[in-house]
Amino acid sequence: MQLNSLTNTTRPYKRRRRVGRGIGSGLGKTCARGHKGAGSRSGWKKRERYEGGQIPLYRKLPIRGFSRARFQKKLDVINLGQIDLLFTEGEVVSTETLKAHGFLKGVTNGVKILSEGELTKKLRFEVEAISASAEEKLKKAGISYTIV
Repeated sequence: MQLNSLTNTTRPYKRRRRVGRGIGSGLGKTCARGHKGAGSRSGWKKRERYEGGQIPLYRKLPIRGFSRARFQKKLDVINLGQIDLLFTEGEVVSTETLKAHGFLKGVTNGVKILSEGELTKKLRFEVEAISASAEEKLKKAGISYTIV
């Protein structure tokens, strides 16, 4: 097998539009850009929500309702498989120990444990949140945890 013999089989081949190749091509003269205006100039990009200079709809409509999304504190997440690699038998898994192991850096609102991977060591957990599937795995393994 060589690089020049490889073919793209994931999607059908689509010919590139060749503009500015004369009147006979069907895309000559203005090159499918129309006459005058910003869209005919080089360097112009059609921005989302741009409505030709008038006030866009999203600016006309009032902001309604209230969302708590602005005030939610995002938790850092770690999988059981990652914990298994970082910690040794009998250690405590908490925000402080994760910082000490170099997994967390800077300011954090807490840690959530996710269930991806397997945990082979007996550890103690003191974290802010645990996913339901991770909680199930910990109970099955007989590992104690406390939610701070």
